[in-house]
Amino acid sequence: MRIEAVSAVPAVSGFFFDDQRAITAGAEQNGFSYEGDPVTPGFDSVREAGEALTVDLELSDGTVVSGDCAAVQYSGAGGRDPLFRAERYADVVEGRVADALTGRDPVTFAENAAAVEGLTSPDGNSLHTAVRYGVSQALLAAAAHARKVTRTDVLATALNATPADRPVPVFGQSGDARRDNAEKMLIKGVPVLPHGLFNSVEKVGRDGEKLADYLDWLSTRARELGPDEYAPRFHVDVYGTFGDVFGPPYDRPEIADYFADLRAAAAPYPVQVEGPMDAGGRAEQIHAMAELRDALADAGVDVDIVADEWCNTFDDVRAFVDEGAADVVQVKTPDLGGIHRSGEAVRYCEGTDTRAYLGGTCNETVTSARACAHVALATDAAQVLAKPGMGFDEGFMVVTNEMRRALARRDGATREVTADD
Repeated sequence: MRIEAVSAVPAVSGFFFDDQRAITAGAEQNGFSYEGDPVTPGFDSVREAGEALTVDLELSDGTVVSGDCAAVQYSGAGGRDPLFRAERYADVVEGRVADALTGRDPVTFAENAAAVEGLTSPDGNSLHTAVRYGVSQALLAAAAHARKVTRTDVLATALNATPADRPVPVFGQSGDARRDNAEKMLIKGVPVLPHGLFNSVEKVGRDGEKLADYLDWLSTRARELGPDEYAPRFHVDVYGTFGDVFGPPYDRPEIADYFADLRAAAAPYPVQVEGPMDAGGRAEQIHAMAELRDALADAGVDVDIVADEWCNTFDDVRAFVDEGAADVVQVKTPDLGGIHRSGEAVRYCEGTDTRAYLGGTCNETVTSARACAHVALATDAAQVLAKPGMGFDEGFMVVTNEMRRALARRDGATREVTADD
């Protein structure tokens, strides 16, 4: 079997591109839009419609498999690649990428994905992470088709990993509807919730009081609405706003006291806080996160901190893990390029005291979300993001059902092999 042709189709994504720097600097929300001028290069407005680029691979047996190039909601922030424009990169896919892949055997996923990772753009830099992300999804689907196995199996083989034998805990994200959507999650018994989108000081509270009040409310509603024996983990993303609320250094007693207040508000459920600060660079961020983590450990405050800002590439993940700068690292799938790179990042956390959260963004597509479900299973990640979109229900359905289908198919194949033996 061969890859006969590669084509690209501009598409829409599951949410929007937002200028994170403008929002955290105080851009005023007006309905669903934002007032004010953008700050991050490439943005024409603070909020813009999300874009994606579908990559189709035509195989020699007539099958067409797909992957979707997608970029994170907060593109261009925290060291990430610039804003992704589908029309701009369609020619790249149908040119350089097609030239590299046409005629290749789709069975060899690892080799094909590595070939794409090694390509450069006309300016000599690596291809945009979104392009590598989408093309690798299509290559993964092609390999699974050619081998007649699940995408989980292809990835597990490529990564030398032992796949999960049960669904990975799904992390629901609420968007700004942080109460209504959280209640949906509680009723459905979502294992990790609610994200919360605390992306401004106004939402967190000038002294962090609004976040503490929210966790107290969430804990109460979990006991009222959750299924019997429900034991969720609370995970809130504060987008670096603690840097504005508290400021460095992050080992001061009052900061540990505040995190203790968050733990008490969330009790009896565990809580983890994503992106407590944005220190402006990777080294600075690692120092600030490690400083905070050590302070919480010294004070006996059982709140986990999650790395996001400046933790984008595989090398970034490795640096955060090696320096002990986080209890959890988000492996933000579109930012790592090829989807196998996300799997490698999850595997790097094995044997350390840092857990891997296979994340991504609400601004992806159903195609990329389904592909990521297989990465989560292949590597047995600590949790996986429900995506795309901010409505919660749809993303939870997409990721959960894909994992269940893959597990059922793998279980059926095992039974067939055993019967044949």
